[in-house]
Amino acid sequence: MVDDWVRLAPDGIVEVRSGKVELGQGVLTALAQIVAEELDVDVAAIRMTAAATGVSPNEGYTAGSLSIQHSGAALRMAAAEARAALLEEAARRWDVTPDALTVTNGVVTTPDGRSVAFWDVAHADLLHRRVTGVAPTKAASERSVVGTRVPRVDLPDKVAGRPRFAHDLHLPGMVYGRVVRPPSRAAALRSVDTAATLASPGVLTVVRDGDFLAVVAEREEAALRAVERLRADAVWDERATLPDESDLPAFLTSAPAVETVIADDGGNDPVADGGNEFHEARYDRPYLAHASMGPSTATALVTGRGDDARLTVWTHSQGVYLLRRELSRALDVAESRIVVLHVPGAGCYGHNGADDVALDAALLALAVPGRPVQVVWSRPDELGWAPFGPAAVVRIAAEVDQDGAVLRWRHDVWGNGHVTRPGFVDAVGLLAASHRRGGQQIAAAGEPPLANGGGASRNAVPGYAFPRTRVVNHLLSVMPLRTSALRSLGAFVNVFAIESFMDELAVAAGRDPVEYRLAHLEDPRGRAVLEAAAQRAGWAQRVAVESRGVGVAYARYKNTSAYCAVVAEVEATSEVRVRRLVVVVDAGLVVNPDGAENQIEGGAIQATSWALKERVRFDDRSVTSDTWETYPILTFSEVPSVDVELMPDGGNPSLGVGETAQGPTVAAIANAIYDAIGVRVRSLPFTPDRIVAAMPD
Repeated sequence: MVDDWVRLAPDGIVEVRSGKVELGQGVLTALAQIVAEELDVDVAAIRMTAAATGVSPNEGYTAGSLSIQHSGAALRMAAAEARAALLEEAARRWDVTPDALTVTNGVVTTPDGRSVAFWDVAHADLLHRRVTGVAPTKAASERSVVGTRVPRVDLPDKVAGRPRFAHDLHLPGMVYGRVVRPPSRAAALRSVDTAATLASPGVLTVVRDGDFLAVVAEREEAALRAVERLRADAVWDERATLPDESDLPAFLTSAPAVETVIADDGGNDPVADGGNEFHEARYDRPYLAHASMGPSTATALVTGRGDDARLTVWTHSQGVYLLRRELSRALDVAESRIVVLHVPGAGCYGHNGADDVALDAALLALAVPGRPVQVVWSRPDELGWAPFGPAAVVRIAAEVDQDGAVLRWRHDVWGNGHVTRPGFVDAVGLLAASHRRGGQQIAAAGEPPLANGGGASRNAVPGYAFPRTRVVNHLLSVMPLRTSALRSLGAFVNVFAIESFMDELAVAAGRDPVEYRLAHLEDPRGRAVLEAAAQRAGWAQRVAVESRGVGVAYARYKNTSAYCAVVAEVEATSEVRVRRLVVVVDAGLVVNPDGAENQIEGGAIQATSWALKERVRFDDRSVTSDTWETYPILTFSEVPSVDVELMPDGGNPSLGVGETAQGPTVAAIANAIYDAIGVRVRSLPFTPDRIVAAMPD
């Protein structure tokens, strides 16, 4: 219904409800612009309502760079329908036709000068009608808000340091919970002496359920002291279950896996020409952590008793409805008795610990009904127990003719899947649920269909016009470390491998890397992006400088979303420093250029951090990189200059930009390292030891 999405409040405000949530990507500002455009009201009159079960439309997860494509399209239709209904009502009052009326900032005016505000013609049932999709939306030539740099609605509080995050939430009577995580992946809690903890000042209760162990206290510092006491008094049985991290590719390519042919048009069949050359290379990436500056948190409150009990959860989850469903399953509580409210959290790049900590908080709230319980994960919890982006190996082989043109291409990828989000696995996909008595372990991550972008296979099919191609996904059926969605999913490693290999083929053929790509690229939008990046970066005018290099890479995210080309400039001496990134993107209609540039810049900077520094470390039992010292990320002084250019939309619809730059950025950096020092590094991250290991004997 129209009023499920758009409502007119009596104070001159338009309340807008979207099922998508603000994760720092600026999406609520862009969605507000879309509604303001179609309704002909000022953006300042738009109030975006935070997602909440029972209030907002159920739009699943905010993920996959699809918010503008999906929620934006829905809101555009709903707002257009609302505008048409309001004009019809005004026209009825004045006995004129709707097309005789004009609207300026929510005020309807007749040709003879009579006027009335939308809010004065609306009545309770006016917008309670189906969204038919037939109300006309504005043509590109009529737009005045979409495509402009509207200031983000979420930034003022953040810049001023005002409380707005889930971590800042403070409710009357609130108490604090902390969880004792097992010391290793397969550890089982043999026994725990709770006497000393329960006798500690401020402690309200200790909760044990199987291997789930936690404490609730009146104050946060009391909870922190108590959880350390509890940890010291717990006895665990442990065993080794993790592979050899020093030779991770060997594990990934030998572990049990399900093989799926993603694309095949003769890529295995040799070309009948004895003069052709055959090239092959292997690339790999480690497990990666989300590594948000603020760890995951949630607050939960149980009110009422028995059949009247109600659970409310404040969370920075990406999907409030799916989380509610999984909480219902985990707690055996009807969904109708659970309310899940979104509150902004720290930067989120996929499936992090937000949903897990929500169950932690709910379990502890059940132990102290009537008191809101806030749980904040520790840094070791966040870096050690949140789902990781999976490690992966890609092997590419190509047969080329005497000019280096690709005749056939083979691409194999090995690794875990990228989907263990709650609601996408058979078990309750929440960490605490797997630790509770009788809890079911979370099974190995699955693979979304390629029509939805895929997971491990995302961007494995090259975007170039090769005569013969074969792409195979070897999806691991065992999961030593829990993996799930991390920004760009499999596109990160697949584009890294494809674009590194394209550079290798260009070098072997003695051809310019940009020219070589263009020779294999037919998509006119892709060609335009690559040419624009080369021109903006001064590719043709580059001059060789010792220890400095320039590299290029290109991809269309998911082969269906935004186009992106990156030129990277690096300096490689005792370590690699990325000096400059030129990023050109074609995302079709860009609602807010400033917000789109922010997303592209952020993606490129995060990819630089992945490329140079990030790697989950572990021994045979558990993750060992659970501090900032052991899991370093890019620092402010290491951030490169990022120069973003957005291509004209050309009348094309909006495409997501939040994940388009990751793969091309890391590949461009890899190619720039080769240009600087002549070393082809195929294993991430590009640390000094990896570069030394890649040097020829």
